[in-house]
Amino acid sequence: MKLFKPLNVRGMVLPNRIMVPAMVTRLSGEDGFVNAPITERYQRYAQGGVGLIVVEAMAVHHAKSGPLLRISDDQYVPGLAALVRGIHDTSEAKVVPQIIHFLKVAKSGWRQTVDMLSLADIDQIIDEFANAVARAREAGFDGAELHSAHAYTLASFLSRVNPRRDDYGGTLEGRLRMISRIMETIARKVGTDFPVGIRFLADEFIKDGFTVSDAKVIALRLAELGAAYLSLSVGGKFEDAVHLPGQVPYPYTGYSGDRCMPGDWYPMVPHAHFSAEIKAYLKAHGHDTPVATTGKISDPDATEALIADGRVDIIGIARGLLADPDWPNKVRAGDRERIVRCDYCNVCKHLDGTHRQVICSLWPQGALQAPLDDRTNVVPEWGPAGAGLTATTTSGSVVLKWNKAADASRYDVHRCDDLGTVNFEDAVKVTRWEDKMLLTGRRYRYYVRPYTASGQPGAPSNTVFVELPTPSYLTKEVGLTSV
Repeated sequence: MKLFKPLNVRGMVLPNRIMVPAMVTRLSGEDGFVNAPITERYQRYAQGGVGLIVVEAMAVHHAKSGPLLRISDDQYVPGLAALVRGIHDTSEAKVVPQIIHFLKVAKSGWRQTVDMLSLADIDQIIDEFANAVARAREAGFDGAELHSAHAYTLASFLSRVNPRRDDYGGTLEGRLRMISRIMETIARKVGTDFPVGIRFLADEFIKDGFTVSDAKVIALRLAELGAAYLSLSVGGKFEDAVHLPGQVPYPYTGYSGDRCMPGDWYPMVPHAHFSAEIKAYLKAHGHDTPVATTGKISDPDATEALIADGRVDIIGIARGLLADPDWPNKVRAGDRERIVRCDYCNVCKHLDGTHRQVICSLWPQGALQAPLDDRTNVVPEWGPAGAGLTATTTSGSVVLKWNKAADASRYDVHRCDDLGTVNFEDAVKVTRWEDKMLLTGRRYRYYVRPYTASGQPGAPSNTVFVELPTPSYLTKEVGLTSV
């Protein structure tokens, strides 16, 4: 698989094309220092066989931000250096910090915007980014990533709704001036031999925001500035965030937030076509800057197709690797059925938004990290009565119930539609599941399969068939035949 071929990113050679994008863990204290749980989280990704680890967004300044890592002072370098050594000692994975500057927000709903920044403020932020990259190099990171996506400072300068009308807004060149000056300052202070990637948006998904048409041109300028790679995301903006009284606004609560972290109701791989379009635009202009894509990608065949066809260079898997850090090793070994499949319930997103420790709901109860891969012969087994899967139909829905399986940590629910297509629908820890996404007048087939915490599968349950009668108003008015 080309997915597992090395990739040279400006001298940083990735052992494969699988990336852990920056995901806030909320495992650090308010002090922003590296601690044991954070070290364990990232070593776990390294154990799983990823090629590039982007450590969660860490602040370049001292503003209050809750449990978030920091790189804003030399005092953080020793802890970060120890984190890097632990990752490098664990695998060949490369590791970079995602560095971020964010503006002030208040529980009242007020938020600082880029037009409130003075020119002196801007100069200070530029220096803070360059100094943070210098600390990243000192700590032994393999490179760095600038966070210019979502609701944060650099993305707000790039945004089409940037309200400034001076040299830092008004035109596309004005919107690009901030990130351009940062890249120039980094080159001067840190050198040009330290890879610096940039994460930005392929589409803002807000009213009057930019789309891929702008993103292609922005990508071209970032490539000209020497970006080592470009990591594409979408949405996640304050402009359409839903503000709950008494809580700090969270930029992933509106439609743009849905698009940024698409839930289970969205189709798989909804954004890769943006990345492919940007990649093609860069190539047409003579740039071979690697492009990474993200957004609900966890199917091995889909990831391989994107890489093999040259549409993108790196696949970012966030929630899927949180659910199962061993995804790369399992795919490489041909153990696909042992993958703990993310069901995109977005519990992790909710935990981040409430500043609580981010875990996966599929992990064993109380676990702070994903369980280690267990290749023993222990498999979940149905009892003497078997799975006993039953289906009860109500008005437009089906309720499934089944027996517990010994040693099972979760159950994957599968549904086959009337065309014969079998789909993975959900992963649950309980022995009940309701399907509300059905059409009457159709015949469906269901089965469930038990898994251990690390993905060892048991035998599938018995299969149940469900026929939903065609309602009379359709048979009379449309002429459908009732099943």
